[in-house]
Amino acid sequence: MDSFERQEHRLNEAPERRPRVRKNVTAAIAEDICSERYPSGSPLPRENDLCDIYGVSRTVIRESLKILESKGLVRGKPRIGTTVCDKDDWNILDQDVLEWMGPYIAEFDILGCILEARRTIEPVAAEYAAERATAQEIADLEKAWRQMRDSGHDPERFTEADVMFHTVLLSASHNQVFRRLSSAIHAGLKYALHASNVAVDSRDEAIAVHGDLVEALRLRNRTAARDCAHRMLDLAARDLAAAEKAIGRAEKNNT
Repeated sequence: MDSFERQEHRLNEAPERRPRVRKNVTAAIAEDICSERYPSGSPLPRENDLCDIYGVSRTVIRESLKILESKGLVRGKPRIGTTVCDKDDWNILDQDVLEWMGPYIAEFDILGCILEARRTIEPVAAEYAAERATAQEIADLEKAWRQMRDSGHDPERFTEADVMFHTVLLSASHNQVFRRLSSAIHAGLKYALHASNVAVDSRDEAIAVHGDLVEALRLRNRTAARDCAHRMLDLAARDLAAAEKAIGRAEKNNT
């Protein structure tokens, strides 16, 4: 059965009524796209049919499709309708898209790709920060590190502090491109850090190496700062491997 036959089969199933809140309707359509109820390259049902499927007005459907188009999931054309975009066009670093992808996220290797980006950027950013960071930026990094240390048993709070640490680090490099990249990958970085943080029982090693990096910046030691960044990324690689195994087990249990 090819993708279009699967789509027809799924559309012939009894439609599930969805919540009328616009955000929930947008998420419901997006999740159906991610699950390949509507495969890449296929047309979405007509607006009237979408209204029936999701139990909302045409106005709500149109607003939802605009949101999905802004995030690269669909493309609308006059007289043709709305088509599901290729997955390569999706804005996979968008917070909403990451949430919609949910259990299908492993297919995109998001965790591995973010780690590769961090390996390229963070050691150099740490080295620059050792030379350029202001006293306030170092204080902000230490504050984030202390929050990590004090919330070691709470993965949610730990991740918030961890994200803040890496955001400040890139900013402290005083490289405008690194600062822009920090904003661009923020949601993806948060997802990756959270995945690694919940996959391990102890975060003591991560807390220690983040503290060492703060000290290296305080001493203006560029070599030590770069070394700390590499150590952090090696830990991240180990923890992400554990996270991917956990995701694989969850997917297996759900099949």
